Amino acid sequence: MDETQIDQVRRFNRTVTERVGVLHDHYLGRDRPIGEARLLWEVGERGEDVRRLRERLGLDSGYVSRLLRSLESDGLVTVQPQRRDRRVRTVRLTDEGRAERALLDGRSDELAGSLLEPLNTAQRARLVAAMAEVERLLTAATVTLDVVDPDHPDARHCLMSYFTELQERFETGFDPARSLLPDAGELRPNRGLFLVARLHGEPVGCAGLKLPPGAPAEIKRMWVAPQARRLGLGRRFLTELEARAAEHGRDTLRLDTNKALTAAISLYHSFGFQEVAAFNDEPYAHHWFEKRISAPSSG
Repeated sequence: MDETQIDQVRRFNRTVTERVGVLHDHYLGRDRPIGEARLLWEVGERGEDVRRLRERLGLDSGYVSRLLRSLESDGLVTVQPQRRDRRVRTVRLTDEGRAERALLDGRSDELAGSLLEPLNTAQRARLVAAMAEVERLLTAATVTLDVVDPDHPDARHCLMSYFTELQERFETGFDPARSLLPDAGELRPNRGLFLVARLHGEPVGCAGLKLPPGAPAEIKRMWVAPQARRLGLGRRFLTELEARAAEHGRDTLRLDTNKALTAAISLYHSFGFQEVAAFNDEPYAHHWFEKRISAPSSG
Protein backbone atom coordinates (compact mmCIF):
# COMPACT_ATOMS: atom_id res chain seq x y z
CA MET A 1 0.00 0.00 0.00
CA ASP A 2 1.29 3.47 -0.94
CA GLU A 3 2.31 5.34 2.23
CA THR A 4 1.56 8.71 0.62
CA GLN A 5 -1.99 7.56 -0.08
CA ILE A 6 -2.36 6.31 3.49
CA ASP A 7 -1.22 9.70 4.82
CA GLN A 8 -3.70 11.53 2.59
CA VAL A 9 -6.58 9.34 3.74
CA ARG A 10 -5.68 10.01 7.38
CA ARG A 11 -5.48 13.77 6.80
CA PHE A 12 -8.87 13.65 5.07
CA ASN A 13 -10.37 11.73 8.01
CA ARG A 14 -9.01 14.23 10.54
CA THR A 15 -10.33 17.20 8.58
CA VAL A 16 -13.79 15.72 8.12
CA THR A 17 -14.23 14.63 11.73
CA GLU A 18 -13.20 18.08 12.92
CA ARG A 19 -15.38 20.04 10.48
CA VAL A 20 -18.59 18.01 10.94
CA GLY A 21 -18.33 17.95 14.72
CA VAL A 22 -18.16 14.24 15.41
CA LEU A 23 -15.51 14.79 18.10
CA HIS A 24 -18.11 16.32 20.43
CA ASP A 25 -20.38 14.36 22.78
CA HIS A 26 -23.14 16.92 22.12
CA TYR A 27 -23.49 16.49 18.37
CA LEU A 28 -25.22 19.41 16.64
CA GLY A 29 -25.70 21.03 20.03
CA ARG A 30 -27.99 18.28 21.34
CA ASP A 31 -27.50 16.18 24.44
CA ARG A 32 -26.37 13.07 22.60
CA PRO A 33 -23.35 11.78 20.64
CA ILE A 34 -23.32 11.30 16.88
CA GLY A 35 -23.98 7.54 17.16
CA GLU A 36 -27.40 8.10 18.71
CA ALA A 37 -28.22 10.94 16.31
CA ARG A 38 -27.33 8.79 13.30
CA LEU A 39 -29.41 5.90 14.59
CA LEU A 40 -32.46 8.17 14.89
CA TRP A 41 -32.01 9.25 11.30
CA GLU A 42 -31.61 5.65 10.04
CA VAL A 43 -34.75 4.45 11.84
CA GLY A 44 -36.76 6.96 9.82
CA GLU A 45 -40.51 7.45 9.71
CA ARG A 46 -41.39 3.82 8.94
CA GLY A 47 -39.16 2.09 11.47
CA GLU A 48 -36.41 -0.46 10.84
CA ASP A 49 -35.29 -3.90 11.96
CA VAL A 50 -32.40 -3.92 14.42
CA ARG A 51 -30.48 -6.35 12.21
CA ARG A 52 -30.73 -4.06 9.21
CA LEU A 53 -29.59 -1.11 11.29
CA ARG A 54 -26.50 -3.05 12.37
CA GLU A 55 -25.68 -4.05 8.81
CA ARG A 56 -26.38 -0.60 7.37
CA LEU A 57 -24.05 1.11 9.84
CA GLY A 58 -21.50 -1.69 10.18
CA LEU A 59 -21.84 -1.79 13.99
CA ASP A 60 -21.67 -4.74 16.37
CA SER A 61 -24.81 -5.85 18.15
CA GLY A 62 -23.61 -4.82 21.62
CA TYR A 63 -22.95 -1.23 20.60
CA VAL A 64 -26.28 -0.91 18.77
CA SER A 65 -28.07 -2.33 21.81
CA ARG A 66 -26.46 0.29 24.05
CA LEU A 67 -27.44 3.10 21.67
CA LEU A 68 -31.01 1.83 21.50
CA ARG A 69 -31.29 1.51 25.28
CA SER A 70 -30.21 5.13 25.64
CA LEU A 71 -32.73 6.31 23.05
CA GLU A 72 -35.47 4.21 24.67
CA SER A 73 -34.73 5.65 28.10
CA ASP A 74 -35.11 9.15 26.61
CA GLY A 75 -38.48 8.18 25.17
CA LEU A 76 -37.35 8.62 21.55
CA VAL A 77 -37.80 5.04 20.23
CA THR A 78 -39.58 1.80 20.98
CA VAL A 79 -38.03 -1.61 20.31
CA GLN A 80 -40.46 -4.50 19.95
CA PRO A 81 -40.28 -8.07 18.59
CA GLN A 82 -42.25 -8.84 15.45
CA ARG A 83 -45.36 -10.95 15.89
CA ARG A 84 -44.49 -13.56 13.27
CA ASP A 85 -40.85 -13.94 14.40
CA ARG A 86 -40.04 -12.73 17.89
CA ARG A 87 -36.32 -13.06 17.20
CA VAL A 88 -36.65 -10.05 14.86
CA ARG A 89 -36.88 -6.72 16.68
CA THR A 90 -38.19 -3.55 15.07
CA VAL A 91 -37.29 -0.01 16.11
CA ARG A 92 -39.80 2.82 15.68
CA LEU A 93 -39.67 6.50 16.51
CA THR A 94 -42.03 7.91 19.12
CA ASP A 95 -43.58 11.34 18.67
CA GLU A 96 -40.71 12.74 20.73
CA GLY A 97 -38.28 10.85 18.50
CA ARG A 98 -39.80 12.35 15.36
CA ALA A 99 -39.50 15.84 16.83
CA GLU A 100 -35.87 15.21 17.78
CA ARG A 101 -35.10 13.83 14.32
CA ALA A 102 -36.67 16.88 12.67
CA LEU A 103 -34.58 19.18 14.85
CA LEU A 104 -31.40 17.25 14.00
CA ASP A 105 -32.30 17.45 10.30
CA GLY A 106 -32.58 21.21 10.53
CA ARG A 107 -29.28 21.56 12.33
CA SER A 108 -27.61 19.21 9.85
CA ASP A 109 -28.76 21.49 7.04
CA GLU A 110 -27.27 24.45 8.90
CA LEU A 111 -23.97 22.60 9.35
CA ALA A 112 -23.85 21.73 5.64
CA GLY A 113 -24.52 25.35 4.81
CA SER A 114 -21.71 26.48 7.10
CA LEU A 115 -19.26 24.28 5.17
CA LEU A 116 -20.30 25.81 1.86
CA GLU A 117 -20.88 29.44 2.85
CA PRO A 118 -17.21 30.58 3.01
CA LEU A 119 -16.56 29.28 -0.53
CA ASN A 120 -17.26 30.98 -3.83
CA THR A 121 -19.64 29.46 -6.37
CA ALA A 122 -16.96 27.54 -8.26
CA GLN A 123 -15.44 26.19 -5.06
CA ARG A 124 -18.84 25.03 -3.81
CA ALA A 125 -19.44 23.13 -7.04
CA ARG A 126 -15.99 21.52 -6.81
CA LEU A 127 -16.52 20.52 -3.16
CA VAL A 128 -19.96 19.01 -3.79
CA ALA A 129 -18.70 17.10 -6.85
CA ALA A 130 -15.69 15.83 -4.89
CA MET A 131 -17.96 14.73 -2.04
CA ALA A 132 -20.16 12.81 -4.47
CA GLU A 133 -17.11 11.03 -5.88
CA VAL A 134 -15.78 10.22 -2.40
CA GLU A 135 -19.18 8.86 -1.39
CA ARG A 136 -19.30 6.65 -4.49
CA LEU A 137 -15.81 5.26 -3.91
CA LEU A 138 -16.34 4.68 -0.20
CA THR A 139 -19.59 2.87 -1.00
CA ALA A 140 -17.74 0.71 -3.52
CA ALA A 141 -15.21 -0.17 -0.83
CA THR A 142 -17.95 -1.46 1.48
CA VAL A 143 -19.26 -4.04 -1.03
CA THR A 144 -18.33 -7.59 -0.05
CA LEU A 145 -17.98 -10.63 -2.34
CA ASP A 146 -18.79 -14.03 -0.89
CA VAL A 147 -18.92 -17.53 -2.33
CA VAL A 148 -22.38 -18.93 -1.63
CA ASP A 149 -24.42 -21.92 -2.67
CA PRO A 150 -26.50 -21.19 -5.80
CA ASP A 151 -29.61 -22.08 -3.80
CA HIS A 152 -28.85 -19.54 -1.06
CA PRO A 153 -31.73 -17.02 -0.73
CA ASP A 154 -29.43 -14.12 -1.70
CA ALA A 155 -28.26 -16.00 -4.79
CA ARG A 156 -31.82 -16.80 -5.80
CA HIS A 157 -32.84 -13.17 -5.27
CA CYS A 158 -30.07 -11.99 -7.59
CA LEU A 159 -30.84 -14.57 -10.26
CA MET A 160 -34.56 -13.81 -10.28
CA SER A 161 -33.83 -10.07 -10.51
CA TYR A 162 -31.39 -10.80 -13.34
CA PHE A 163 -33.94 -12.86 -15.28
CA THR A 164 -36.57 -10.14 -14.81
CA GLU A 165 -34.21 -7.53 -16.25
CA LEU A 166 -33.35 -9.74 -19.23
CA GLN A 167 -37.05 -10.26 -19.91
CA GLU A 168 -37.45 -6.48 -20.14
CA ARG A 169 -34.30 -5.77 -22.17
CA PHE A 170 -34.11 -8.57 -24.74
CA GLU A 171 -36.01 -8.07 -27.98
CA THR A 172 -37.44 -11.58 -27.70
CA GLY A 173 -37.92 -11.50 -23.94
CA PHE A 174 -36.19 -14.11 -21.79
CA ASP A 175 -37.34 -17.57 -20.82
CA PRO A 176 -34.91 -19.33 -18.43
CA ALA A 177 -36.21 -22.69 -19.66
CA ARG A 178 -34.82 -21.98 -23.16
CA SER A 179 -31.43 -20.72 -21.99
CA LEU A 180 -28.37 -22.89 -21.38
CA LEU A 181 -28.55 -22.30 -17.66
CA PRO A 182 -25.94 -24.17 -15.63
CA ASP A 183 -27.46 -26.42 -13.02
CA ALA A 184 -26.65 -25.62 -9.41
CA GLY A 185 -24.06 -28.40 -9.27
CA GLU A 186 -21.99 -26.72 -11.97
CA LEU A 187 -21.62 -23.66 -9.78
CA ARG A 188 -20.56 -25.45 -6.61
CA PRO A 189 -17.00 -26.40 -5.64
CA ASN A 190 -15.13 -28.11 -7.21
CA ARG A 191 -17.05 -27.85 -10.48
CA GLY A 192 -17.46 -24.10 -10.12
CA LEU A 193 -18.51 -21.39 -7.73
CA PHE A 194 -21.09 -18.66 -7.30
CA LEU A 195 -20.35 -15.18 -5.95
CA VAL A 196 -22.83 -12.81 -4.36
CA ALA A 197 -22.03 -9.14 -3.79
CA ARG A 198 -23.60 -7.48 -0.75
CA LEU A 199 -23.89 -3.81 0.15
CA HIS A 200 -24.81 -3.14 3.77
CA GLY A 201 -25.83 -6.79 4.02
CA GLU A 202 -28.20 -6.66 1.04
CA PRO A 203 -27.50 -8.69 -2.15
CA VAL A 204 -26.68 -6.36 -5.06
CA GLY A 205 -25.02 -8.61 -7.61
CA CYS A 206 -23.93 -12.09 -8.58
CA ALA A 207 -21.60 -13.97 -10.91
CA GLY A 208 -20.95 -17.65 -11.51
CA LEU A 209 -17.89 -19.54 -12.71
CA LYS A 210 -18.05 -22.96 -14.36
CA LEU A 211 -14.91 -25.10 -14.16
CA PRO A 212 -15.63 -28.04 -16.44
CA PRO A 213 -12.85 -30.64 -16.51
CA GLY A 214 -10.56 -30.38 -19.52
CA ALA A 215 -12.25 -27.22 -20.83
CA PRO A 216 -11.94 -23.44 -20.43
CA ALA A 217 -13.51 -21.75 -17.43
CA GLU A 218 -16.75 -19.96 -18.22
CA ILE A 219 -18.42 -16.95 -16.59
CA LYS A 220 -22.18 -17.26 -16.20
CA ARG A 221 -25.00 -15.08 -14.88
CA MET A 222 -23.09 -11.92 -14.02
CA TRP A 223 -25.49 -9.21 -12.87
CA VAL A 224 -25.32 -5.98 -10.86
CA ALA A 225 -28.39 -4.34 -9.35
CA PRO A 226 -29.22 -0.90 -10.79
CA GLN A 227 -28.59 0.85 -7.46
CA ALA A 228 -25.08 -0.64 -7.28
CA ARG A 229 -23.97 0.29 -10.79
CA ARG A 230 -21.11 2.76 -11.31
CA LEU A 231 -19.32 1.21 -8.32
CA GLY A 232 -16.95 -0.85 -10.48
CA LEU A 233 -18.60 -4.06 -9.37
CA GLY A 234 -18.68 -5.66 -12.83
CA ARG A 235 -14.93 -5.22 -13.20
CA ARG A 236 -14.43 -6.49 -9.67
CA PHE A 237 -16.42 -9.64 -10.47
CA LEU A 238 -14.32 -10.25 -13.59
CA THR A 239 -11.07 -9.75 -11.67
CA GLU A 240 -12.13 -12.16 -8.94
CA LEU A 241 -13.41 -14.84 -11.32
CA GLU A 242 -10.29 -14.62 -13.48
CA ALA A 243 -8.12 -15.13 -10.39
CA ARG A 244 -10.23 -18.09 -9.28
CA ALA A 245 -10.05 -19.68 -12.72
CA ALA A 246 -6.27 -19.25 -12.79
CA GLU A 247 -5.97 -20.82 -9.34
CA HIS A 248 -7.75 -23.87 -10.75
CA GLY A 249 -5.19 -24.16 -13.54
CA ARG A 250 -7.28 -22.70 -16.36
CA ASP A 251 -5.55 -20.62 -19.05
CA THR A 252 -8.70 -19.50 -20.89
CA LEU A 253 -11.81 -17.70 -19.66
CA ARG A 254 -15.00 -17.65 -21.72
CA LEU A 255 -18.39 -15.93 -21.68
CA ASP A 256 -21.29 -15.18 -24.00
CA THR A 257 -23.74 -12.29 -24.02
CA ASN A 258 -26.71 -10.71 -25.78
CA LYS A 259 -26.41 -7.73 -28.13
CA ALA A 260 -28.78 -5.71 -25.93
CA LEU A 261 -26.24 -5.66 -23.08
CA THR A 262 -24.06 -2.95 -24.59
CA ALA A 263 -22.49 -1.80 -21.33
CA ALA A 264 -21.43 -5.37 -20.56
CA ILE A 265 -19.95 -5.79 -24.04
CA SER A 266 -17.88 -2.62 -23.57
CA LEU A 267 -16.71 -3.88 -20.20
CA TYR A 268 -15.58 -7.21 -21.66
CA HIS A 269 -13.61 -5.47 -24.42
CA SER A 270 -11.92 -3.14 -21.91
CA PHE A 271 -11.06 -6.09 -19.67
CA GLY A 272 -9.12 -7.83 -22.42
CA PHE A 273 -11.70 -10.25 -23.83
CA GLN A 274 -11.58 -10.94 -27.56
CA GLU A 275 -14.62 -11.83 -29.62
CA VAL A 276 -14.50 -15.38 -31.01
CA ALA A 277 -16.70 -17.78 -32.95
CA ALA A 278 -19.66 -19.28 -31.12
CA PHE A 279 -18.60 -22.03 -28.73
CA ASN A 280 -22.10 -23.05 -27.56
CA ASP A 281 -25.71 -23.06 -28.71
CA GLU A 282 -27.01 -20.42 -26.28
CA PRO A 283 -30.17 -19.12 -28.04
CA TYR A 284 -29.94 -15.69 -26.41
CA ALA A 285 -26.28 -15.06 -27.25
CA HIS A 286 -25.06 -12.85 -30.10
CA HIS A 287 -21.44 -12.42 -28.96
CA TRP A 288 -18.92 -14.93 -27.63
CA PHE A 289 -15.71 -13.89 -25.88
CA GLU A 290 -12.45 -15.47 -24.70
CA LYS A 291 -9.50 -14.23 -22.71
CA ARG A 292 -6.15 -15.90 -22.15
CA ILE A 293 -5.23 -15.77 -18.49
CA SER A 294 -2.11 -16.57 -16.47
CA ALA A 295 -1.62 -18.68 -13.39
CA PRO A 296 -0.98 -16.67 -10.19
CA SER A 297 2.68 -16.01 -9.45
CA SER A 298 4.20 -18.14 -6.71
CA GLY A 299 6.37 -15.31 -5.44
